[in-house]
Amino acid sequence: MEKRKLSFWEIWNMSFGFLGIQFGMALTGGFMSRIFQTLGAEIDEIPILWVAAPLTGLIVQPIIGYMSDRTWSPRWGRRRPYFLIGAVLSSIALFIMPHSPSLWIAAGFLWILDASINISMEPFRALVADKLPNSQRSYGFVIQTLIIGVGTWIASSLPWMVSALGVSDKADPGVIPMSVKVAFSIGAFVFLISILYTVFTTKEYPPKDMEEFKKEKARKNRFIPDIIENIGNMPLIMKKLGLVQFFSWFAFFTMWGLANPALTEHVFQTPVPIEANFDMSISAQKEAFDIANTAFQKSSNLVGSYMGVYGLSSMVFALILVLYTSKRRINRKLVHMFSLILGGIGFISMYFIPSPEYLIVSFTLIGFSWGSILSMPYAMLSSSVNPEKMGVIMGIFNMFIVIPQIIAALGGINFISGLLGEEAINAMIVAGLSLIIAGLCNFLITDKNAISYLTEES
Repeated sequence: MEKRKLSFWEIWNMSFGFLGIQFGMALTGGFMSRIFQTLGAEIDEIPILWVAAPLTGLIVQPIIGYMSDRTWSPRWGRRRPYFLIGAVLSSIALFIMPHSPSLWIAAGFLWILDASINISMEPFRALVADKLPNSQRSYGFVIQTLIIGVGTWIASSLPWMVSALGVSDKADPGVIPMSVKVAFSIGAFVFLISILYTVFTTKEYPPKDMEEFKKEKARKNRFIPDIIENIGNMPLIMKKLGLVQFFSWFAFFTMWGLANPALTEHVFQTPVPIEANFDMSISAQKEAFDIANTAFQKSSNLVGSYMGVYGLSSMVFALILVLYTSKRRINRKLVHMFSLILGGIGFISMYFIPSPEYLIVSFTLIGFSWGSILSMPYAMLSSSVNPEKMGVIMGIFNMFIVIPQIIAALGGINFISGLLGEEAINAMIVAGLSLIIAGLCNFLITDKNAISYLTEES
């Protein structure tokens, strides 16, 4: 079946659910480490507390991709049932998360939340490939990135916005401030509403050969053998892109895990106060703790707000590409390479900036790489693999996202940044170097269809 070209608004509608997904990801990425620190985590404990997120993705994404490939409902389609299930579970987890009374309960809810986000997110990647002809793939993934940029920018600034409206940043030791709780509640609502918008405004194509699809579905479930077979037959372009993804996502996982402690300490000079260092029975000591803790919480709001800049710049990056790719082809390889290198420079610059305001420049550069990471690899991959297995291929491809995060969480970040010294800011230098390496790995990509699809229609 020949796929027709879709209008901007049709692609916008089918991608709009990513606004909610990114609200969930930006809130966790920007503020989970803050929650962990508030609940008593040491800086070197933070990466391991994050390990639940990539482990969940490693398990969930191939399963959901495989299942969605084998799903069809005349009313609900192939991918949309998974959007909806993931949205409901994610919204519940987002609402409850900042009310966690202890560190390990918060880590457990991060696990639940990430599993739920993955249920919604993986089919969204496959939906673009399902719905669009090859000539519109870059355009589709870039529009998706535009929406993700909007979500990152707004969600990252939510605690700061809520605080500016008068909601308190003050809290007792070990208690999450009300500004964070309100922000997560808003995120839960946006997550659910945006997914519902896509579910009810988007239709899906039925399987190309319905009889063959029914026969395949009737076969005994061969999930594990099929996954192993697909991994064994992984195309060379997927392996090369996987190397680029490895270093890209190592860098961003490092940012999500350690940007808050690194920047509150190095740039804002307001590290989290350690309760054990204060005698709370003495009023002066209690007052000193409260002042230091409120300063840390307010700086954390600003770190989140500055992190939102990378969402804003990725949105501008995506908007430029939307206007360009709607009429012309691009060299995806070169766009991705230079975007990643600019992001690496942005991370490294954090060590040298003289005052917090310069974080705008750092995160602007990081946003260029983020915008490219969310679009170019998927556009390159989707033009080079079997469209009938798009769900499971995208699920397997995401292994190259979660494996570097697992390595980082299990000690990779602490070990490499420790080679540079004990300061938390060294983790941002590691992230920058990793992103530059990812950019240079693009030299390995030589497949012409991946670099720039050469025909007008699939």
